[in-house]
Amino acid sequence: MAGLTTVLLLVGCGKSTETPIGSSLSGSISIDGSSTVLLISQAVYEEFNQDYPRVKIDVSASGTGSGMRMFAAGEIDICDASRGIKDSEIQACKDGGVEFLELTVAFDGLAVVTNPENEWCDKVTVEQLKTIWRAESEETVMAWKDVDPAWPDEPLKLYGPGDDSGTFDYFTKVINGEEKSSRRDYQPSEDDNALVIGVAGDKGSLGYFGYAYYAENADKLKLLSVDSGNGPTKPSIETVRDNSYAPLSRPLFIYVKKSSLERPEFMEFIKFYLANTAALSTDVGYVPVSDGIAAQNQELLQAALK
Repeated sequence: MAGLTTVLLLVGCGKSTETPIGSSLSGSISIDGSSTVLLISQAVYEEFNQDYPRVKIDVSASGTGSGMRMFAAGEIDICDASRGIKDSEIQACKDGGVEFLELTVAFDGLAVVTNPENEWCDKVTVEQLKTIWRAESEETVMAWKDVDPAWPDEPLKLYGPGDDSGTFDYFTKVINGEEKSSRRDYQPSEDDNALVIGVAGDKGSLGYFGYAYYAENADKLKLLSVDSGNGPTKPSIETVRDNSYAPLSRPLFIYVKKSSLERPEFMEFIKFYLANTAALSTDVGYVPVSDGIAAQNQELLQAALK
């Protein structure tokens, strides 16, 4: 990333106690992008506003791709991202004069889920997921028996992220072998809550999204194990951290506009974000990064501010 300052895996532990409650800081901060990372940014924002009620923070989730376009145009301070920045987006930032920090705030395992009434499927292989989701399966793999003849002739109703989602980019790359290569006859949404509702309301459904959305709705969904060749595995703190839940474990990022760090309210927010992300990411169902890497990257952040 020539000409850009990059900070990786930047997370701290424990709530910051350096700043007083009722601070006189004011201003506004804008965040958009991934609906997966939204849960972390929203949790941080809610905690931060308890100490800094005069700072207005707008947290939205239009998808990683959409967030990146706004970020490169200088329209937002932070882009939440469920995938790494693309070369084309780096160039767009250069063209727009936007220098940034890349901060990895947690790790996530994509949840593959179905309806609780599904009694025939408890696990899927990576190859079966490819059979279901590859572009060639459109209008041909239409029932569960088309994936495995032992499964019933139940209509297969698919729910997944839309084109602007980083989750869509990541899933299609690791499952289908090519980013954005996917069948299109499914119900797409950039809103993971809409996907939860879809899967929960359809007996023959199957969908995928960030694990935290499953964790919030475990009573409405059935989590499937995924077998990549080493036996069926479900996402958990342990399997995501050691990457045994492969290939559906991934890092989650925020991209921070460097020029925004010159504003005191924004700098305070980033410090708070990094000091509290470990605890808050766990609260919303994600896996925090290690303290050692966090400490190392705190040093990189300080160097970037000099």
